[in-house]
Amino acid sequence: MKFSTKLMLMASAMGLGMGMAASAVQAEEATKATEATTKDNGNVTEVVIYANRSTATSAQMKSANTISVMSAEDLEHTAVHNVAEALALLPGVTVTNTGNSFFGGVDGASRGEGMFVGVRGMNTEFTLALINGVNVAQGMPYSRQVQLSLLPPSGLKTIVVNKNSTAEMDGDAIGGTVDFRTPSAFGFKDGYMSLALSGRVESRARDYGEDGLGGGVSAEYARRFGNNQQFGFYGSAFYDKRNYANSMIAGIMTAQQDGSWAYLHSATNTSQGSNPAGFDKEANLAQTGLNVGVSTGFTERYGGNFSLDWRADDTLDIYLRGSYAYAETHQNSTLSQFVPDNSRVLSATTGLYDLNVTKFSVRGWYETNPEQADLGTITLGAVKRAGNWTLSPSIFYSEGDNDRPNHIEASMRVNQSDKYNSGQKVDYSGLFIGYNSDGYPIPMLTPTMANLTNNSLTLLPARRAGQLTQQFSGQEKMGGRIDAQYDFDGGNLAYIKTGLKYVASHRRVISRDWTNDHLANYVGKSVTWSEMGLASDYFDSIYPGLYTFRAPKVNQDRLFEIFYKYFPMATALADQDYLNGDTLKGDENVASAYVTGKYDFGALEVIPGLRFEHSDVKNTYWNTTNKAFESNSTKYNEWLPSLFVNYRPEAGGVYRASLTRAYMRPAMVQLGNKTTVSGVGGDSLSITQGNPDLKTLKSWNLDLSGEWSNREGGYAMVGAFYKKLTDYMYDNGSTQVNTDPATVKNVTYNGKVYDSITYVHPTNGGEGTVKGLEVQLYQKFGMLPGWLSGFGAGANFTRQWTEVDIGKGEKHQIQNAPEYLANLRLNYAWKGLTVDLNHNYTGESVIAYNNVAGLELWTRPAKRTDLHAGYDFGKGLKLDLSVSNLFKDYSYWAHVGKNSLAINDIVDSGSTTLVTLKYTY
Repeated sequence: MKFSTKLMLMASAMGLGMGMAASAVQAEEATKATEATTKDNGNVTEVVIYANRSTATSAQMKSANTISVMSAEDLEHTAVHNVAEALALLPGVTVTNTGNSFFGGVDGASRGEGMFVGVRGMNTEFTLALINGVNVAQGMPYSRQVQLSLLPPSGLKTIVVNKNSTAEMDGDAIGGTVDFRTPSAFGFKDGYMSLALSGRVESRARDYGEDGLGGGVSAEYARRFGNNQQFGFYGSAFYDKRNYANSMIAGIMTAQQDGSWAYLHSATNTSQGSNPAGFDKEANLAQTGLNVGVSTGFTERYGGNFSLDWRADDTLDIYLRGSYAYAETHQNSTLSQFVPDNSRVLSATTGLYDLNVTKFSVRGWYETNPEQADLGTITLGAVKRAGNWTLSPSIFYSEGDNDRPNHIEASMRVNQSDKYNSGQKVDYSGLFIGYNSDGYPIPMLTPTMANLTNNSLTLLPARRAGQLTQQFSGQEKMGGRIDAQYDFDGGNLAYIKTGLKYVASHRRVISRDWTNDHLANYVGKSVTWSEMGLASDYFDSIYPGLYTFRAPKVNQDRLFEIFYKYFPMATALADQDYLNGDTLKGDENVASAYVTGKYDFGALEVIPGLRFEHSDVKNTYWNTTNKAFESNSTKYNEWLPSLFVNYRPEAGGVYRASLTRAYMRPAMVQLGNKTTVSGVGGDSLSITQGNPDLKTLKSWNLDLSGEWSNREGGYAMVGAFYKKLTDYMYDNGSTQVNTDPATVKNVTYNGKVYDSITYVHPTNGGEGTVKGLEVQLYQKFGMLPGWLSGFGAGANFTRQWTEVDIGKGEKHQIQNAPEYLANLRLNYAWKGLTVDLNHNYTGESVIAYNNVAGLELWTRPAKRTDLHAGYDFGKGLKLDLSVSNLFKDYSYWAHVGKNSLAINDIVDSGSTTLVTLKYTY
């Protein structure tokens, strides 16, 4: 079923381009929003599209709940890589360019594009994603995130961010719900066709001497037909390719993996040392080694959307909608590594041991980070109106995959210690890292270290004959719903709405890691990468503008050839732990029901609601001791009341207050994970496994806001929000959270009675709060004379305060929740010319807890300025130019500790220039 559904989605989306020339009628796209066929933007009607800023503003004002809308015009006037980055322009939305999954930390960030979206101070996994109202599958292996970088900013006509949930919406969205909407043929004047061609260049790739070129093509077609034009067909298709070469400094990576950090002054004579009493831990940190490199590769995307609509009569609409997006990324990273021996000298003055690095292992490392990801949805539904009743049944299917099919690594080092090498580390004395005026780490290389790095291909012995990791992750969702609304003809009660929904999903994760022996042991002598044909050339500078030493250009095909030549595949395939040890499978079935209604008291509307969701979760995982799969199950029952009060004293204003309940189920890896049994004593065991008794994270959400608009195209919003969280859980990747060992006496396991068994499993944290203020302003200056009337300006600002107990009373800021978010926008439209200048600011945030030195990992504030300019030549021809990250600011900077820049991960991805020529017929 998986293959056939995916094939159908691909064929439906991509086959549209072939039929575009069949029939077309001269027309132009409608500039107004598609009209809903019922009131109150409920889920019982067709998806509503908002074409321009005016209709988007109107939608925000009319909505029953608090929303932010990005219109089709907004999307066309951005300068971004994907829709995730576009969403950063909305108030209260955080976009991150890395995660805690297959590609976390600097590896993911070095691709140089936004990937995940969070709303209102909540981590990105607490955001629910929909396409045309369909729950999209969550293909990431260890969290509930959806990788939105799959989706280009073309073909999606409207994005609606719901910042709280009404009763008819899914309740597992503590942060918010992002609804991506594609149009139908009834959103266009009859007969519409467009074709767009684009070319792009990445500036950082040009710095490396790479071409950095890319481009794409996209097309749309819409047609209504039938005697009464009751049938409608809309289709869009896209293809694009991006070639990149980005710079990265991986100081946190080497601190975590190689222990390349230490305290400057220590109470003990050990490698990292111990922070003396009275010393500020962050100020006492030192980076003692460094990883620095270049990440090259490409991302190739394709897909499309379609909609088939039949307006059978005035009372019946039937629709079929589908979407599909596929992205294949090849990412190859080459790093120069300097791994130290941390040593110390006793200070006669202070009695402390001061840091003194005495030796270095000079190394080279190559790794790939490939990804094949897709996301598809399809839904069949109808809207039937009979008297005062409106019935809306639908069935749907979604599938998402995030696979890492062939991640391979290889390295070389001066002190390789196999049977044929006995190299020595390089002598050193003192501290290794200095910092320039911008805070970048500057390694102080000796001439020997510089020579080994610049000529690594012929001077450094090769290590292993490759290490290969294959990881596959995906989810399938299918289900159905029916909504019924009854509209009253008089009185204060406007309508009552109720509905049922059922979603069945299956998730699977497979991960296998295969490692070869040392290469010299296979070939019978010491060899280098050059001798083995792994590389023959260098990047002239590993980090242009900062570091001048070279980095090898690796022949990846040759590396795979060497790996498979020596890898004992038959032996590996016979090892059950090898094949199944990191396999996770799970089913999650959710049944829900709701009832809501609206009371009108003149200018005051009151919308109470109640939703109930029942979840059955079953997980299957591997037991490394029993050599067999085990399973556990979990059930959740959540009652979710809601109350919305909106006061509309005049057409240009609305005041809102709402109180809602939301929740989030734990990630599968926390409920069921590989069971490992180890002996503590003769009659004692330690068992590490997932915890099916984990509670859901729950939240009470309070929202207050006021919105105003004027006839001259002005809009203003001021809002405040508050969330009270209980049983908090955070994203910890594939690692268990809050492991709290619990010992049980005199218990039987596998038929044997033990004196004690200690269970190590994840646990919930405690309570938390999220508080925030939002301000959004925009004014179009159409009241000014002549060409001045083309100006418009806007801004939004979000201030967030977050605090959560991650376990045992340990209080932290929420992951990926910046204290400050801001956007400034200046636009101009006069005759055929449009110009848009956007500046985005994202404040510092926590990305991981209790990491290096037991400190949090933080990101530095990031800013990005984007420029878009377009000119409409008339007769359907338009030319657009956009530059993302115009001033080439760093795209990612993480560091250890909130107030220290001693240990850093940094990515420089430069700017991207895109030129698009679009023809509309």
